[in-house]
Amino acid sequence: MENMYMNRELSWLKFNERVLEEAENPQVPLCERMNFVSIYQSNLDEFFRVRVGSLQDQMLLNKKIRDSKTNMTSEEQIRAILKGVKKLNKRKDAAYKDLMEKVAGYGITLVDFTTAKPDEKKYLEQYFNQEIVPLSSPTVVGKRQPFPFLRNQEIYAVVVLETRSGKERIGIIPCTNNMIERLIELPGGKGRYILSENIVLHYIGKVFKGYKVIGKSLIRVIRNADIDADALYDEDLDYREFMADLMKERKKLSPVRLDMSREIDGAVVESLCRYLDVSPERVFRSEAPLDLSFVFQLEDLLRMNPELYYEKRVPQKSASFRDGESVLRQIEEGDKLLSYPYESIRPFLNMLYEAAEDDSVISIKMTLYRLAKQSKIVEALCEAAENGKEVVVLVELRARFDEENNIRWSRMLEKAGCQIIYGLEGFKVHSKLCLITKKGPDGIEYITQIGTGNYNEKTARLYTDLSLMTTDMQIGIDAARVFQALTKGEAVEESEHLLVAPKCLQNRILHMIDEEIEHRKNGEDAYIGLKLNSLTDKKIIDKLAEASQAGVHIDMIIRGISCLVPGVKGKTDNIRIISIVGRFLEHSRIYIFGCGERRKYYISSADFMTRNTVKRVEVAAPVYDPAIKARIQGIFDLMLSDNQKARQEDAEGVYTLVKCEGTPVNSQEALYQQAYDSAARRNADAADTAAGAGKVADVDTAAGAEG
Repeated sequence: MENMYMNRELSWLKFNERVLEEAENPQVPLCERMNFVSIYQSNLDEFFRVRVGSLQDQMLLNKKIRDSKTNMTSEEQIRAILKGVKKLNKRKDAAYKDLMEKVAGYGITLVDFTTAKPDEKKYLEQYFNQEIVPLSSPTVVGKRQPFPFLRNQEIYAVVVLETRSGKERIGIIPCTNNMIERLIELPGGKGRYILSENIVLHYIGKVFKGYKVIGKSLIRVIRNADIDADALYDEDLDYREFMADLMKERKKLSPVRLDMSREIDGAVVESLCRYLDVSPERVFRSEAPLDLSFVFQLEDLLRMNPELYYEKRVPQKSASFRDGESVLRQIEEGDKLLSYPYESIRPFLNMLYEAAEDDSVISIKMTLYRLAKQSKIVEALCEAAENGKEVVVLVELRARFDEENNIRWSRMLEKAGCQIIYGLEGFKVHSKLCLITKKGPDGIEYITQIGTGNYNEKTARLYTDLSLMTTDMQIGIDAARVFQALTKGEAVEESEHLLVAPKCLQNRILHMIDEEIEHRKNGEDAYIGLKLNSLTDKKIIDKLAEASQAGVHIDMIIRGISCLVPGVKGKTDNIRIISIVGRFLEHSRIYIFGCGERRKYYISSADFMTRNTVKRVEVAAPVYDPAIKARIQGIFDLMLSDNQKARQEDAEGVYTLVKCEGTPVNSQEALYQQAYDSAARRNADAADTAAGAGKVADVDTAAGAEG
């Protein structure tokens, strides 16, 4: 490949292919493979809703809009996406079929009407008549019965009907109903199940009496979710209520894809496309069920087979914190770093609860993007406000697909007495920043927490993230500047230590890359190490290529999209890119610049995407503590040495598993083992201390596990 650029959307498809490879991988436990095939599908649905929806809007508005890196038009990108997805979906169908065959070996069988036994068919017909028909709402499309609105991602049975006069009509029945179980167990207790939509489809003719059934299929519509809140907002409206109404509108946006379970007459497909305003090339035929979320129910049925799952791991107590002592005081002793999911989020939660009760704490300020459904963080903030603390919370109501959840939390926080901010006009606030202000003996003191991931207790067990807690006064002053700007509806114009987008991050990154270029030109060693979710920012990409050409060695660990192709002769020869797709979702962002004593480390909420670097409020924090620097370097080096889950990108943009030479290294499992070993040493030290004091230590046999 001569071009060092890759199209963003096609790079994302390569990422989802890596997810699918985990579903295909026989080395991955069976139920985990089922997880990956479901994740592949849910990823794809969101991709169509957001990215294809955006491209569709661009195409309708201006066909001349082109990708800045590959010069592809929106229409060309969509065509390439559809071609790629159809290839991948064939692999998805094959993977699903293979998995179901293997599941049957454990006594769980998903049947259809070709494999159902006569007595089972009799039971299913009775079930259809008694349980489904009374709740069904059939429609025959005609002049007096317009084509019904099909809700996003829900399954419908569509039937082609022939009247006595020979005319064709279309009949539709919704298959999604909260009163009907999706996975239905057949009588006999032999582990045989069927999906409810297959029952509806099989017996659909019974609902449309007087017609002849000449074709039928299950269908599922994926609707556009690309809606610009800022462009539509009227400043005279209440912003929160406006966002609530906007979420209702999003559910009605036009379809971007139509999935079908069977081949039916082409003329009928054309009619469906016309009714739904979907082009025929957006129709996808699936051998697998149209919605794979039911696989989690199958997994529950197989829980008694531990070999079908990854080895159980639970977040460990951090060795950086001592039990039974003030968390705030321990942070004042020295900077602390938590590494999720290997370590528990509990110290951070304890910090918030302690701050809520501490008489010396004046205020707590925090940015919230995504939260758990039952959020302990919100609970702590409410408690602080009720205790008379000043609590300022920026709740980002535009966090895609979490808007309704965030609206609910904002109301609860406001009711408790918190001051709520909804973000900046034109800029989402994506930073993970918490500032606790205390009145100390010598004046104002700050405890600042900066994270790479959301304040979400659930994802802290599933995503790899870093959380830095520091009393560094200069970092605290910068954090205070961020919150002062946010409360005024402004972006930070300058900062000394923190890198703060949209105005003080991209330019500082480019400057640090330039510094490495200069060091290399002066004959010195130069290095850049980056761990990101995605790389799309063309200014940064071009500067990294310039650094490569100057001889700077660059290592990048990029989970998802990378619009830069490494190893292209004369352009990106000195750049190595790997992607790790494994048990946990790699989410932490790490920036490393320099060699030896001058090496600088940052952790950040920001990927190197234009949307992060210049279109959002993001924060990257420097790491000053030598022990934490060494720890971050150790994490980075371990991931670079991964030869089990890492895939390396070549100069053609192709990802292949890193060849295992020598000792196998699965970086995620190794990091978890380190956390277990560290917790065990911590417990042993605590036991020795207690024994030395003449006490009997109650040592946790679970090596400090957080349940």
